[in-house]
Amino acid sequence: MAEPGGSRSGWTILRTLFGVMGVVAFVLGLVGLRRLDDAAGSWGDTIYYTLQLYVLGSDPLQPPHGEVSAPLQAARFMAPLFTLATVVETGRLLLAGELRKFRSRTARRHAVVCGDTPFAQALADQLFATGHRVVVVRSAPFGPLELRHRRLLGVAGDARTAAVLRAAGLRRARYLYVCGDDDQVNHRVSVTAGTELQLRRSSPRIYVQLNRQQTCHSLQARRLGAAGTNRFRLDYFHVDDIAARTLYLRHPLDPPSSGAAPVRLLISGEGSFARVLLVETARYWRAVGGARDQLHVDVIGADAGRTVATLQARFPFLESACRVRAHNELLDTWLPRITRPARYERIYLCHRDEQRMLDLALESPQLWQAVGEAVFVATYQASALAEAFHGGEHNDLLDEVGGKLVMYPIITRACDANLIADDLTERLARRFHQRYLDVVPAAPGSVSGVAWSQLPESMRNANRAQVQGIAAKMQALGCVIAVRNGEDGLITERELELLAELEHRRWCAERRGRGWRHGERRDDRRRTHPDLVDWSELGEASRDKARDAVRYMSEMLADEGFTIVRLNEEPIGATAV
Repeated sequence: MAEPGGSRSGWTILRTLFGVMGVVAFVLGLVGLRRLDDAAGSWGDTIYYTLQLYVLGSDPLQPPHGEVSAPLQAARFMAPLFTLATVVETGRLLLAGELRKFRSRTARRHAVVCGDTPFAQALADQLFATGHRVVVVRSAPFGPLELRHRRLLGVAGDARTAAVLRAAGLRRARYLYVCGDDDQVNHRVSVTAGTELQLRRSSPRIYVQLNRQQTCHSLQARRLGAAGTNRFRLDYFHVDDIAARTLYLRHPLDPPSSGAAPVRLLISGEGSFARVLLVETARYWRAVGGARDQLHVDVIGADAGRTVATLQARFPFLESACRVRAHNELLDTWLPRITRPARYERIYLCHRDEQRMLDLALESPQLWQAVGEAVFVATYQASALAEAFHGGEHNDLLDEVGGKLVMYPIITRACDANLIADDLTERLARRFHQRYLDVVPAAPGSVSGVAWSQLPESMRNANRAQVQGIAAKMQALGCVIAVRNGEDGLITERELELLAELEHRRWCAERRGRGWRHGERRDDRRRTHPDLVDWSELGEASRDKARDAVRYMSEMLADEGFTIVRLNEEPIGATAV
């Protein structure tokens, strides 16, 4: 694991200086002792007496002795200093483990990364490189020189045990990342952390990596339904989701100008990244304002038709954001039929058989000629090969086929702490705020009538609390949140009114908890608001704002691939909205 270059180079220079001093002291000692005692005899005796200088003494220097020359005087002081430096450095290395444990236990506002995987190590490196203090927890012991900088700490042990998490300073941490290669172990670590953090007013955010994308999506729904039962933030993430979002941050795709030909993409493969990439492509295209007819996506795979149908049933915006066509065949048979010149702007290769996919990408001029911008090769294992292709402006070891070949290492690109922190709660909170900006006219001087990036943290927390309040609403209806399969749960008019009243109560409690009170007009400086009254006293315009928030909740859940499932046989009321 890396450490800052300045500190490392400083220690290296200091050690080099002491090493040079030790050698110089030895040479000067030899010269000085030969001058002091010409009758010393053999060089073996002189070497022996010189070595004695390093332990604060030498037999020829015991009184009476001859005149001490300048070289010997210098050696008498330099040799013990070298010995002292050696003892200090040795002690520091021997005590490094204990000092590291102490610093880990006493760390504050740091990030704890649990796991022995390459992803866990890469994430710790990325966090450290961006200025975070990091405590790494893994089962394998640390070497004496492995973690040399004070901000990169380590605890060896089983992260499933409370003692190890306490040794990592969990209760004072800002983030906990659980990144093992066994999902059951990761669940156990999160349960142990939850037990340690229960009833605490301030707790770290917990992010648990899961290694199966479908399970990750399902558990996000279960967590959203339980978010109001404890104080700490917890979310699950999958590397495919993070890597797909990173792809369009690194390689933006612009809508064509009016009248220009539509952008054409090809997604080939049957892996989970291909499915995630299709959804993220549509979500990105909608976010940048692209029209449906401006983006055509072909999906190639042995079971492409069923895959696309499943995704369109789960994510309703997929069909409305772009044109998607599925082709149940392999790329080998599809490629010869691609017309020239280049038919596709981009081709994404996302195959499970990575070696075969690499061979195709590296050996097929026909594939390079079929694309206008680039062929993206999504790989979990060939991160080193990706660095060889894209090592930097003056460090590319391999030709990128004129820029048309892009190796995309999923594990490396998923190590983005900012995107991991932009979890489901954060995304829904941001959308709640955007909906508020779209519906409610900004009051003069209002601190809430600004973009999310400019919003004070207290107001962001208010939107996050609105997301966490979804769980209470589902409980009031006798409903749960589940993965969407093409149908959305319908809320009756009576249920809408009930949930709107619950939302108003939650809002009033959250505002009063931050010191707000009722006033004739809204004043953010004095913290007064006219809507801080009971539902029965609330005006119809303010009631409509609460109703709109409830309606929008269903729309947001559908965009994330979730729906409301009723556990009761009969809804409250009869007319659905």
